[in-house]
Amino acid sequence: MTTPEPEEAPLGVLEESRFTAVDYTLFSLMLLVSVGIGVYSAIRSRGRESTHDFLVGKGSMSALPVALSLLGGVISAISMLGNPTEVYLYGTQIAGNLVGLVPGCIVIHQLILPIFYNLKIISLTQYIEMRYKSRPLRLLATVCNLINKFFYMGICLYAPSLALSTVTNLSTLASMIIMGSICTFYITVGGVRAVVYTDVMQTLLMFCGVIIVVAVCCSDLGGIGNVWAAADDGARLEFFNMNTSPFIRHTFWSTSVLGVYFMINKVGLYQPCYQRFASVGSLKVAQRLVISFLVMLYALWLLCYLVGLVAYATYKDCDPITSGRVQKPDQILPYLVMEKLTRMPGLPGVFVAAVYGGVLSSLSSCGNSIACLIWEDFLKHRPYFARMSNNAATNVVKLLSALAGLSGIFLGILAGKMGNIIHVTRSVSGSIMGPMQGVFLAGTCMPWVNAKGAVVGFLVSFTYNICVVVGKFARGGGSPSRLPLSVDGCPENLSNASFASFFTNTSQITGFPDNTSLIENLFDGEDEQFLFTTRSPMVLSTAEPPHTPAGHTIYDISYAFFGASGIVITMVVSSLVSLCTKPLAPGEVDEKLMSPSCVKLHRAVWRVFKGGKFLTSPNDQPDNEASLTMLYHHTQTEYKPNAQHDETMK
Repeated sequence: MTTPEPEEAPLGVLEESRFTAVDYTLFSLMLLVSVGIGVYSAIRSRGRESTHDFLVGKGSMSALPVALSLLGGVISAISMLGNPTEVYLYGTQIAGNLVGLVPGCIVIHQLILPIFYNLKIISLTQYIEMRYKSRPLRLLATVCNLINKFFYMGICLYAPSLALSTVTNLSTLASMIIMGSICTFYITVGGVRAVVYTDVMQTLLMFCGVIIVVAVCCSDLGGIGNVWAAADDGARLEFFNMNTSPFIRHTFWSTSVLGVYFMINKVGLYQPCYQRFASVGSLKVAQRLVISFLVMLYALWLLCYLVGLVAYATYKDCDPITSGRVQKPDQILPYLVMEKLTRMPGLPGVFVAAVYGGVLSSLSSCGNSIACLIWEDFLKHRPYFARMSNNAATNVVKLLSALAGLSGIFLGILAGKMGNIIHVTRSVSGSIMGPMQGVFLAGTCMPWVNAKGAVVGFLVSFTYNICVVVGKFARGGGSPSRLPLSVDGCPENLSNASFASFFTNTSQITGFPDNTSLIENLFDGEDEQFLFTTRSPMVLSTAEPPHTPAGHTIYDISYAFFGASGIVITMVVSSLVSLCTKPLAPGEVDEKLMSPSCVKLHRAVWRVFKGGKFLTSPNDQPDNEASLTMLYHHTQTEYKPNAQHDETMK
């Protein structure tokens, strides 16, 4: 089936699918409140804010707003639009990731937070230098994080703007400039406090937007029971596919693994989230934040999955994708909103404000963390910056925040021009994160791993990921077959050409090919190796599954295992290399940098196999280890709240 030839859409049709004055008022109000929070935060802290306060809020912020900010910073508009689309096209098996979130939460609660919070560091990559005593390895980790975050900012700003340009009079370019400018302003003047408190508003908006869509559409469909029955008839309900094959896109096992990786990747070892954990007053409060985040994430994602079922129940007899009324799968939810909610003035405005709230919260989190990484890892200890006064240093960090925000706008515009190239580069940057997180986890759980082992483990794992990325692109990728979609119920007198023309014209000016989809960014880009799973927007429900080569290779393994495999390969290889060179003896590294249970196991195994004397405390370290102890104690005092910058540097 081919795309209809572009025709000029009647004004009346388009006007019905556009914002009203009430919608624009509510949408603009959200933007004004975001700006106001930034200004208020700047006025309150004027002249009294250090770099530490700007980046982590003095370590005394209230738990409730920080908890909401955690959710807003992690869950972007990509997830709000992508989750319902995934359920609409492929069913509910993706919900298996909710199972994996629980063990991921336990790892953060019991392993990651107790180590990192007590070190009182600001940049997570500082841990790499303390643990492996390698400045180059720390800088490598910083560069990996920066590359990943810069590309993510571009995708995070561009992709939702593209999807929502179909329901507002704002072009994709204008939308990106407005959102990026507002975000840049309030993260620059207000710091992490402005980010947190705007995140609170934006997170609440996300909940409100999704709840409104569910409530209105369920009412039109006759209740949640009818929605569930329609989903069951359409084979959308699948939760326990226990097939153990790693080549099936979504099973209970693969989605559970994806959930564990999501928590470690996007919460436990994620710089924006760590800054929020560091902004509260105690470790216990930080650990409670993890549990609160998990509960709210369950609620939001369940609502998003329900929206996908509602959309299917609404269009089960007249699919907008197959009928040509929308060009991209990610336009399903905006199309549903504009078709069903326009009779209630203001509700479309609330929904679009909710989606853009997700854009702003994710952008602000990334921008603030980019400024933090650049300052802490590249500039702070250089002689010129070390001699700066407290106010001057804070101004430098604010300038970095502004540049980070502006770079997000630039990369968003660039994403619209590059087409598939942005998918390649984004996939490569996503391939970095699993191996780098393996370096962190090897440091916390494997006391014998040395710097040489960590570097080799990272390189081997990264090479494997890149080979898979290149291999998938070379093979063209496989397209998973969609669940049945029907157009039998479409009215014969419905003019699809007008809608198709409108959406086709929108697609043509964006630079992304028609078969790309936000559901490829479902987990917010940190593991976007599954961008290769392309989908033709006009595939009929009766189409045969796409041809795939006979047999399975590593290129056919489900994307859900990609990030976790990067971690596992790094940890295994780094351990083997360390054991074959010179494994670290107990006491060679400060025990506060590792899991206490793993330290005890290390000592017991060392006694059995080595039988020799080992260091029992950092005080017993020889001269060549003194630098680690000095670095650790320097860290403990360097970030004391309210400490003067000049005294710290002395």
